[in-house]
Amino acid sequence: MKISESWLREWVNPSIGTDELVAQLTMAGLEVDAVESVAGDFTGVIVGEIIACEQHPDADKLRVCQVAGLPDGPAQVVCGAANARVGIKIPFATIGAQLPGASQHEEKWQIKKAKLRGVESFGMLCGQTELKAGDDDTGLWELPADAPVGTNLREYLNLDDKLIEVDLTPNRSDCLSLKGLAREVGVLNRAVVSEPTIHPVPAAIADTFPVALHAGSACSRYVGRVIRNIDITRPSPAWLQDKLVRSGLRSIDAVVDVTNYVLIELGQPMHAFDLSKLQGGVQVRLAEQGEPLQLLDDQEIKLNADTLVIADSKGALAIAGIMGGKASAVSAETRDIFLESAFFNPLAIAGRARSYGLHTDSSHRFERGVDYQLQVDAIERATQLLLDIVGGEAGPVVHVANDELPQERQVSLRKVRIVSGLSLDIADSEVVDILTRLGLKLLASSAEGWIFAVPSYRFDIAIEADLLEELARVYGYNRLPTRSLAAPLQIEARPEAKLGLPLLRRQLIARDYQEAITYSFIEPKLSVLFDPQVTPVGLRNPISADMAVMRTSLFPGLVNVLRHNLNRQQTRVRLFESGLRFVPGEQGLQQEPVLAGLIYGSRAPEAWANTAETVDFFDIKGDLEALLAITGDQERFSFKPVKHSALHPGQTAGIYRDGELLGVVGALHPSLQQQLDLPLSVYLFEVHLGGLLKGRIPAFSPLSRFPEVRRDLALLVARDLPADILLEAVKTVAGELLVNLKIFDVYMGKGIDPQRKSIAVGLTFQHPSRTLNEDEINASIDAVVKHLEVTFSATLR
Repeated sequence: MKISESWLREWVNPSIGTDELVAQLTMAGLEVDAVESVAGDFTGVIVGEIIACEQHPDADKLRVCQVAGLPDGPAQVVCGAANARVGIKIPFATIGAQLPGASQHEEKWQIKKAKLRGVESFGMLCGQTELKAGDDDTGLWELPADAPVGTNLREYLNLDDKLIEVDLTPNRSDCLSLKGLAREVGVLNRAVVSEPTIHPVPAAIADTFPVALHAGSACSRYVGRVIRNIDITRPSPAWLQDKLVRSGLRSIDAVVDVTNYVLIELGQPMHAFDLSKLQGGVQVRLAEQGEPLQLLDDQEIKLNADTLVIADSKGALAIAGIMGGKASAVSAETRDIFLESAFFNPLAIAGRARSYGLHTDSSHRFERGVDYQLQVDAIERATQLLLDIVGGEAGPVVHVANDELPQERQVSLRKVRIVSGLSLDIADSEVVDILTRLGLKLLASSAEGWIFAVPSYRFDIAIEADLLEELARVYGYNRLPTRSLAAPLQIEARPEAKLGLPLLRRQLIARDYQEAITYSFIEPKLSVLFDPQVTPVGLRNPISADMAVMRTSLFPGLVNVLRHNLNRQQTRVRLFESGLRFVPGEQGLQQEPVLAGLIYGSRAPEAWANTAETVDFFDIKGDLEALLAITGDQERFSFKPVKHSALHPGQTAGIYRDGELLGVVGALHPSLQQQLDLPLSVYLFEVHLGGLLKGRIPAFSPLSRFPEVRRDLALLVARDLPADILLEAVKTVAGELLVNLKIFDVYMGKGIDPQRKSIAVGLTFQHPSRTLNEDEINASIDAVVKHLEVTFSATLR
């Protein structure tokens, strides 16, 4: 909101300068965005009057004017403005005057005696832009007819004024008016606020216009008044137009100017209807779906059923609290008006203007909350101004209200909360003084604290913490004592077996991965592609259509990052991400922390010594096994073939810990790879973090001083037999002396049954306290071979 400092000081005039006033408002939570001058920096400009005007003898576009205003008599000035004529009063820059430069970086320039096409000129007649006092560059700045000739222009128009632009937070709607700002300045400076006295205007006629409320709490108070026989041809006085312009509003006609003036002065939006265009009576109701309305800006809209409207018996006249309609607008032919002032519930107005692509001064205020006790005062203030400007006779005030008006709120404040919340030891009398100056009414006090009634214009005060904030604001945030927090804190136990996510991150980074962070919400189509069995949770108000559901897996986000990189010529990508996936279930929404990774492209970075081989399943499985090894308990993990809708049916393994499924690793399904337009195979893993963060504390085992004995077996088994099942079977019968078991060769091809494969395993035996003999080794080997023959029909190659 933009306000004139001089207008503000008409209400409250503390003995501080502009800079201190601005700093004071900002420290009180009413941040000042900008302070600018009303006009440029100039001197030597007076009010002049053209008393004679003749055509220049040698230039068609120049005129020779005689200008009154100097003590020595009229001065001759050559002027090229098209509107230069006898009788108008204009800014007259005399010889020696200093005018502002064309930009803020240019120095001022001085008016000197000149000769234009052979005719002497003793000064310059100015327009608004030449004095940086407005945007009108069509010609000379025509001043009011009663402007005193010869008066210093800066003093006459108060051009030393400053415009203060305040950026208010949504909760401080009470300061969206001159009255509210003046109240704040008065409180901060303990200064008297001299607001204009509003007297009820007695009815000169008995005419009224019926009003009916049909929207419940959406509109709980509506005040209206008929004013007849106005003369709308009368312009608004210069002082009113000037105040509006300095508040960022342009003058339209006297009726609109007065409603805008009351809006800025008191904070109450108002509207005036042409009474001759109304039929039946005013109704405040919800619109019918698709009901048409042409707005004041000529926009044709179809109303939604949740939109509050002002209507008569013919149809909608205005969108309540936002903008009036053109059909009932005041025009040059208007003689009778119906002036309205209402209270609309902020919830009934919030978002409605935006839904029609609108934002108005009225909607800005009603969305944040307007004082529900202000409507009658606003009508009386506007009526008196209109009668003074355009004349007419006012009827009685029609005041309609229902039982849905907001109720007076009471808030308690405990003395102990002032100390604990603000660390402030403040006198009881000062607490009461600050809060009552803010408009709160003291209802009761006791040794423990106080109870205050909240004024109708403070929608933001509802709980005790709000009163603490008000105390801090007015007392001064910079005056609050500082105190270090002190609390008896115990260091939490940190079990050695519990791993941290940073450790897993470092391991992946060491293996050439880069961490990605993606959105928790994804495109619905991607969710169906990667996890069609689960219906994701949808967002009520998504940022965009491609971020409409919560992810049930981290795969879609990582694949999107891969595609983003491929589109930017990055052909080797290794990514990981830790985050939550959101899986609906019988017990409600489960938020599961997971770690996911992706590899794509060449196995090694491009270099003269590296091959161009691309990654395969065993690359990502190896990376995953390196993660599992960090737990120190990798023996308890296993990989088994599983099916996953987004992964290749022949290259997918489940990751198990003690038989519990923790996650999945595999290649992206070929059909999905094709749909996503990915040239090469993509390999991914996703593991529940809970299973990776549980480690095993290392324990020392004595080393045997006796020799190891190794035996190798080459076994022919069924081609589809998983190797880990074979190894588990060997471990169960090899006995306690088996200390190491590994697969060192797998062969399928020439010389072997196409339905079988050869797996070569190495078994290492050792005794902790003696040397093993041949019979013991042979017995273990025989037991293993016999068990494998019976269980898997295995034979020695």
